[in-house]
Amino acid sequence: MVGSDGTRADPIPEIGAPPRRVRLGLGAVVVLVLAALAVTIGIGVWRGATAPAQIVAEPTPTAGATIDSGRVYVHVDGQVRAPGLYVLAAGARVVDAIASAGGFADEADRAAVNLARVVSDGEQLVVPAKGEAPAAPSGGGPAAGGAPGRALLDLNTADAAALEQLPRIGPAMAQRILEWRDANGRFAAVEDLLAVPGIGEKMLESLRPHVRVG
Repeated sequence: MVGSDGTRADPIPEIGAPPRRVRLGLGAVVVLVLAALAVTIGIGVWRGATAPAQIVAEPTPTAGATIDSGRVYVHVDGQVRAPGLYVLAAGARVVDAIASAGGFADEADRAAVNLARVVSDGEQLVVPAKGEAPAAPSGGGPAAGGAPGRALLDLNTADAAALEQLPRIGPAMAQRILEWRDANGRFAAVEDLLAVPGIGEKMLESLRPHVRVG
C-alpha cells in the first residue's frame, strides 16, 4: 500500500483477526490432535479385531467326564418328562433328580419311588409306569444298587430270620426292628431305620444296599 507521501506502507490488519503466524500455529495443533485421535481409534479397532473371543459356558457331562468334588452324575430314565443324564449336588435325593428331569410323566407310578432316598454317583434311576414292577436303581456303587445276585429285603414283610441275614444285624437288633414295625406301622422309607434304637448313620449305610421298602 502507497501512502500519501509516496512511501509503501504495510496493510492494516483487520480488527479482531489473529496474526497469520498464530493462525498457522492453531491449524497445526488441530491437525495433530485429529491425527492422534485417528491413531488411537485405529489401535482400538485393531486390538478388538485380533483379541481372541472368550466364551463362558456351563460344563456338560461327556463320556469321559470326571467326577467333580461335591457333584454326582445320575441317569434319570423311565416315566419322567425329560429323561437324561443330570449333574446334582452331592447328597441330593431322588426328588431332586426327578425334578431336574422335568418331573413325573402322566403314566408314572409315583408310589413306587422313594423320593427321600439319597442318590449316588453313576446310578440309573428308572421311574416305572403304573402296573410295572419297580426297578432297583443300578450302578453307582453299593448305595445305589444292592447286593449282586440277591433280591432286596422288604423291611415291611421280613421276619426275624430274614433280618438276621443282613450285615451287622443279630437276633437282638432284628427283634428291635420288628418291635418298631409293630408299634409304628409300615416303614415309609429305608431311612426310618434310624428311628430303631441302636441303628445309626453308619449302620444305615451298610444296610441300604440290601433292603427296600415295599
